[in-house]
Amino acid sequence: MSIFIDQQTKVLVQGITGSEGSFWTKHMIELGTQVVCGVTPGKEGLFVEDRPVYNSVKEALKHHSVDASMLFVPPRLTKDAVMEALDAGIKKIVTIADGIPLHDMVLIRQAAKEHHAFVVGGNTSGVISPKLAMMGSFPHWIERVYKKGNIGVMTRSGSLTNEVTAMIVEAGYGVSTLIGVGGDPVPGTRFAEFLPLYEADSETKAIVIIGELGGTMEEDVADAIRDGILTKPLVAFLGGRTAPKGQKMGHAGAIISGGKGSVDDKIKALTEVGALVAERPRMVGKLLEQLKVPKS
Repeated sequence: MSIFIDQQTKVLVQGITGSEGSFWTKHMIELGTQVVCGVTPGKEGLFVEDRPVYNSVKEALKHHSVDASMLFVPPRLTKDAVMEALDAGIKKIVTIADGIPLHDMVLIRQAAKEHHAFVVGGNTSGVISPKLAMMGSFPHWIERVYKKGNIGVMTRSGSLTNEVTAMIVEAGYGVSTLIGVGGDPVPGTRFAEFLPLYEADSETKAIVIIGELGGTMEEDVADAIRDGILTKPLVAFLGGRTAPKGQKMGHAGAIISGGKGSVDDKIKALTEVGALVAERPRMVGKLLEQLKVPKS
């Protein structure tokens, strides 16, 4: 099993005819993703990777059953594209755009909640269930990073994800599903909101989160463990551990305020509920072994 996406998930690609959309659609299909069609206004009648293109999501759904939508659209068009997918009844949406206006993301998150849907992103590589399917822009062919296994991974970081996941694989584990929630201040869906899915997945035996200073997503995970929402073992690696106090970081999500959001705050919250925090990426695999997580 996996969460969010597998080979049975029928995917529509919004922005499929653009250079990025067509490139990653090809790789999504190569991995095993069931891409059924695409949408680009004004391009109906074209085909990309033998998939038909329609002018709108509504028109596409007249001809195809769709479970999820992958967006390759510019930041300032993202809100309208997400709303179009939500209004059509699609419950799983991934947008990789970087630089979506903050107000737009607030509206997207609110709309997703109202529709009981998951929106992943922006500012993310997306979601991948190795050897099964993906929605996003992962180099899935790198076996030392994207090996199938039983560790669920969630990440806020783009640059640290491959490094930490490679260390998981080096330790003899693999990944069930990796979700990049994105590094912006307001993501479509936060870490803790995915935990019930991982908890219910029989294949996932432990969770690794790749966090960063700023925000309270990691503290929310600690609260979820305390409340019994997640009972599986959890290991965290937190970027920004060595950042000087008071230093402003360039990452959009790295905002510390109200006495919360520092790496020390996050370490304290997580360790108090029994999670283990790795000082370096290489320690993640060793901590999974310390927790006696079986190797897949």
